[in-house]
Amino acid sequence: MFGALGQALNETLHVVQKLSDWRARALEFEQEIQKAVIGQARVVRLVTICIFARGHVLIEGDVGVGKTTLLRAVSRALGGDFARVEGTVDMMPSDILYHTYLGEDGRPRVDPSELLRHAETLPVFFFNEINRARPQVHSLLLRLMAERSVSAFNRVHHFPYLNVFADRNMVEREETFELPAAARDRFFMEILMAAPDDEEARRRLVFDPAFHDTETLLERVSPGTLDYRETPAVARAIQTHVRSSEALERYVLNLWRALVDPSSAGVSLPDVDLDSLVKGGASPRGLAALVRAARVRAWLEGRDYLIPEDVRDVFIEVMAHRIFVDPIHALRSDDIVKRLCRAAFDATPVP
Repeated sequence: MFGALGQALNETLHVVQKLSDWRARALEFEQEIQKAVIGQARVVRLVTICIFARGHVLIEGDVGVGKTTLLRAVSRALGGDFARVEGTVDMMPSDILYHTYLGEDGRPRVDPSELLRHAETLPVFFFNEINRARPQVHSLLLRLMAERSVSAFNRVHHFPYLNVFADRNMVEREETFELPAAARDRFFMEILMAAPDDEEARRRLVFDPAFHDTETLLERVSPGTLDYRETPAVARAIQTHVRSSEALERYVLNLWRALVDPSSAGVSLPDVDLDSLVKGGASPRGLAALVRAARVRAWLEGRDYLIPEDVRDVFIEVMAHRIFVDPIHALRSDDIVKRLCRAAFDATPVP
């Protein structure tokens, strides 16, 4: 019996040490990315959480704020490949999987796409302007996100290390196809990436020639700071090792109640009928994603237990896009949902 207890203790100590070592590397990973992307510490932290929670990301932001540079830096720091596809109105699902061209002999050729060629070594796949692509394309992407596999060339291709990142064209509405609620719910987080507020960061981005050459800029990032091949195992260890108290669990469940039935939870918003506001969303899958993200945040902060701040810090990025409101609020749904989330914080006692 004592031998079994000793073995279990040794295994626990081994996991603790491994997670401590990986935390140091994760913090170094963030520092490497910030060599290429300045003024975005919050965004970098959220992306790091998504990587170790094994979640896909919808990045919101204006053009030219550095989304592609961020993701290429992430891929380089992970030591893996990077693949990107551009959404277009005439895009078909096969365009993600196949590349067609005429060979030197004039005959048509069909080759695997960049996505398929790098399936086993691809930690970052970026779908640019996803809302320019048709719903049929979205359907294929959702399978890739949910199962990390697709069927092509008469076999199933697996993507064991993949994180999908996408952004939307938020300026032009013509020839775009808005993501349905179920599709948005598949994204682990929606992260806003705006131009930095810091004046020094703004000055450097505009006047420092180093930030005008993306290729040279990315060379600052040390390749393979993290080994992308180990992230799935570390992600599982984090979820097992970071514990939650009964009080914390009640707090999360009370926040959930405040979202789905705000009136009964004492939530109030001026000039809003809360009895008819929320029409769906905030599902068990969403709350499970919230806890996964909070555990990774706790680990990055050096703790093996959750506190309310871990939950609150990632709450809006994980939950806001999963709450579907009455169509009368559609034009300002993002704003009103974020207000609802903050009101839920105010109405829910913190343990």
